[in-house]
Amino acid sequence: MTRRVALVTGSTSGIGAAIARRLSRDGFAVALHSRSSASAGADLAKELGAASYTQADLGQEAQARDLVKTVLARHGRLDVLVNNAGITEFVAHGDLAKATPEIWRRLYEVNMIAPWILVTEAEAALRAGAASGKPGAIVNISSHAGVRPKGSSIPYAASKAALNHATKLLAITLAPDIRVNAVAPGLVDTPMTAGWTAAQDLWRTRAPMRRGAQPAEIADIVALLIANDYVTGEILIADGGLNLT
Repeated sequence: MTRRVALVTGSTSGIGAAIARRLSRDGFAVALHSRSSASAGADLAKELGAASYTQADLGQEAQARDLVKTVLARHGRLDVLVNNAGITEFVAHGDLAKATPEIWRRLYEVNMIAPWILVTEAEAALRAGAASGKPGAIVNISSHAGVRPKGSSIPYAASKAALNHATKLLAITLAPDIRVNAVAPGLVDTPMTAGWTAAQDLWRTRAPMRRGAQPAEIADIVALLIANDYVTGEILIADGGLNLT
């Protein structure tokens, strides 16, 4: 009950797993989550020690609400929420008809509405933790596509832009007890992006850093935003400078 607790959604691989490992090293008890990959979640929970794993489909409202309740029942408190889980859909921007309402709804359900539900369910616990003198922290994992008119599809980019704006609105609404920030990565080298040759070529040729990010580098930024007790309402772009070109 005295160890600070961080819930990281979508945390059994890629960026989420890197965030979970980093926060564990920083002394947090980490509540892991994924929609599937339960065995990977159990293995990572064992690796981290003071950790738990919960399987939930965040596209289902009841399961999203139950996730926070389960974490509180297991750990007794919640100090940090990292909304990392997200989904995408590849649709050419010019193919408007292919970006169906069903795609829009599915992406918004997971990328925007689910984080909103989790924040709503976690608010009381995050405020309670702030009574100790350290504000609660929410970090939303967005995308550079939510800042620039790019991305795998218009619905995806728009869902991340909505998450960015909600981050700023929540930062005002929940202050000073809870700080709310977002990290907007560009290309990150994960198993999911291994076959994204066009994106890899773009980053090698146009990004000032000439490469995509490593998951641990994104995790370092998240850890920084959690550790700092002053910064709130910021959208930190982490795309190796591609947005400058």
